[in-house]
Amino acid sequence: MPDPFGHAIYDHYHERRSEPLVQRDGEETLDHPIEQFYFDEYEASDDPWLESWLDGPLLDMGAGAGKHALYFQQRFDTVGIEISEPLVETMRDRGVEDVRLADMFSLRETFDRDRFSAALAHGTQLGLVRSMDGLRSFLGDLAHVTRHDATAVVDSYDPGHEATSELLGYRDDPTPGLAFRVMSFEYDGETGATLLFRLFSPDRVREATTGTSWTLVDVARDDPDSAHYRIALEKTAAVDG
Repeated sequence: MPDPFGHAIYDHYHERRSEPLVQRDGEETLDHPIEQFYFDEYEASDDPWLESWLDGPLLDMGAGAGKHALYFQQRFDTVGIEISEPLVETMRDRGVEDVRLADMFSLRETFDRDRFSAALAHGTQLGLVRSMDGLRSFLGDLAHVTRHDATAVVDSYDPGHEATSELLGYRDDPTPGLAFRVMSFEYDGETGATLLFRLFSPDRVREATTGTSWTLVDVARDDPDSAHYRIALEKTAAVDG
């Protein structure tokens, strides 16, 4: 299957990328900012909120080029996972010590029960669950591979924020707190599969945690005008994952 996203990031790291990585929705396109998103050095002092919610062993899901994994592995056991072989190779080349080719939506098949103390999914890939039921199922799988007192940080775009409708690929939904995003990536003559993201408001994520081991304990935005937000989850209920 074509992997323009992974190949573009791999080529960028090895200084041989000559074309942009393009996001596409029909005729509308946007150059994806690779350097800004994946290769600026992460420092916890820039983001004390995130560090306050993470501990080890840590699972970095959809770890990209390893920006977060490179930092956190200096503090505690950190495992980065990606479904893209070029991204796995990029992380290894950059020095991520434990990186695996694995799908964040197949956690039960990949890791033992109670393996991690914390989990991170940064990049809105949570939306690939596609539905509220998919979100609940993912939270159940995440509970299975995390310890009884684990924490998790995930992110999304808030459909209730007016700026979200300006995203490339945005699709409205009449249901409050929900929307879709549809797009694909193109690079060096390759077009990837069409990606369907479900966008959740924080209240919808809170609703999805009902009946799971997880409780939504905090919501953070980079600034009040930002449609992007992050959520901290904490395991507080004795629900069998």
